[in-house]
Amino acid sequence: MTNKVSFRYFKTSPEIIQLAVMLYVRFPLSLRNVEDLLHERGVDVSYESVRYWWHRFGSQFANQLKRRRAGGMQSSNWKWHYLWRAVDHEGEVLESYVTKKRDKKAALKFMKKAMRRYGSPNKIVTDKLRSYSAAAKELGCLDKQVTGRWANNRVENSHLPFRRRERAMLRFRRMDSLQKFASIHASFHNLFNSQRSLSKRSTFKLNRDAALTEWRSLVIS
Repeated sequence: MTNKVSFRYFKTSPEIIQLAVMLYVRFPLSLRNVEDLLHERGVDVSYESVRYWWHRFGSQFANQLKRRRAGGMQSSNWKWHYLWRAVDHEGEVLESYVTKKRDKKAALKFMKKAMRRYGSPNKIVTDKLRSYSAAAKELGCLDKQVTGRWANNRVENSHLPFRRRERAMLRFRRMDSLQKFASIHASFHNLFNSQRSLSKRSTFKLNRDAALTEWRSLVIS
């Protein structure tokens, strides 16, 4: 069982902090937008507080969610798609890895990181970049690699929610900031993405309630 996030020594209630972090990461909102939304709900906080909370607790929330979901990912080892992020066949973002170069060293580090957490997949779908083939050969899974036109559309489409969020933030100035936010955003998106267009309204509501229940369970009173 994983440890819950602790809010000890913080005067603001955990529920408000958690709501502020969720609003900022999940939706295309600025820090000041989050401040205004909280103000409408009778909560008077500064956007600088929201900034501090997301830097302090965002990674902790994401790690909690990632560890919980990693335990039930055995069925997702059928097929993975790679393109600076690893995505399974259902669109679940497994890992995000930001790098300046897409060479063999970067590809090898990325693939090792994903396999160390989730195991080895049956198929690895990549684009035709040689660095992926070189990394797969060194890992002994070159026979599992699949390339081809449109074969990697799954991971291409998984970029879209993050791209919309990135545009709202006016892009990133540093690689470490991009890596941090991409990793946190992926965990939040995995939890709250219910694919409402593919399910009935009743099923969507059940999935949404289940996601909110899991999210609120991260808080310790």
